[in-house]
Amino acid sequence: MGQAFARMKFGFLALMAAVFVLATPQVSLAQEVDAAADDAAAATVEGAADAAVYTPMAPTDGKGMPVDRGLTFQDQYTADGAYALWMHDWILLPVITAISLFVLALLLWVIVRYNRRANPIPSKNTHNTAIEVIWTVIPALILVVIAVPSITLLARQFETPPADAITIKAVGYQWYWGYEYPDHDIELVSNMLDENEALTSGEPHQLAVDNRMVVPVGVPLRIQTTAADVIHAFAVPSLWFKQDAVPGRLNERMLVIDEPGVYYGQCSELCGALHGYMPIAVEAVPMEDFEKWVASKGGTMPGAEAVVEAAPAPEGEAEAAPAA
Repeated sequence: MGQAFARMKFGFLALMAAVFVLATPQVSLAQEVDAAADDAAAATVEGAADAAVYTPMAPTDGKGMPVDRGLTFQDQYTADGAYALWMHDWILLPVITAISLFVLALLLWVIVRYNRRANPIPSKNTHNTAIEVIWTVIPALILVVIAVPSITLLARQFETPPADAITIKAVGYQWYWGYEYPDHDIELVSNMLDENEALTSGEPHQLAVDNRMVVPVGVPLRIQTTAADVIHAFAVPSLWFKQDAVPGRLNERMLVIDEPGVYYGQCSELCGALHGYMPIAVEAVPMEDFEKWVASKGGTMPGAEAVVEAAPAPEGEAEAAPAA
């Protein structure tokens, strides 16, 4: 009886030891999986923190801003702006110059040839069919030459933004601008920097702002403008963009910026005593930098979802779990 009891005792102890040995790898595996999940979550949080760090772009001297002793338009950084500048430089200016010189020559010729001393007996002619045909047909042809690129430019400026264009709503206030990004859940207010702050940051005085309108470069933007009080005008000359901001009305136009940079503008509608103190600063950056800026403002990219996945367990330990 004593031997049977001893065998039962030793069998029970062996069974407990076997259970302990088999259970230990399972507990260890569960702990390692939990630790891997915690590490993945920490890495995700750390990555989000890194993505939220955004450094504003430094402006380039002479790019997107007025220059000293400038005589013509600013350099253009949109396709519409480049087309408009070409039309101005190679069609309008030559035509205007030629017409002005021709009219001046006619005036001088008439003064010299038909003054009272040189022509004491004036002509009795009142009509000349050839001359009348010429001065009717030639001006009409000149207007056609000007009309073709003009209508083309107008059509390009009224092109409808695509459905996936990024929407930005610029709201004019007396006397500052507010920007809303409905696709990214961001709203901000943009005020002019004082002279010391602007010069310290290397920006032109009365054009620098505390919060720029940051946009991605090379993608369609749907710029909507309105106003909260009186009529304003959202204008950035180097982007060939000007659009009225009217209370109770939402105006819309597409904008595609060709190059990264900081582009300055101002309200171009006389809106009150501080009309000259509501500048515009548009910062165009690559898409990855725009995503960082959105994260730094607490916004979200359309369709983005935060998904944290647990790291897979090592192959050997994963196979040990079912055996346990």
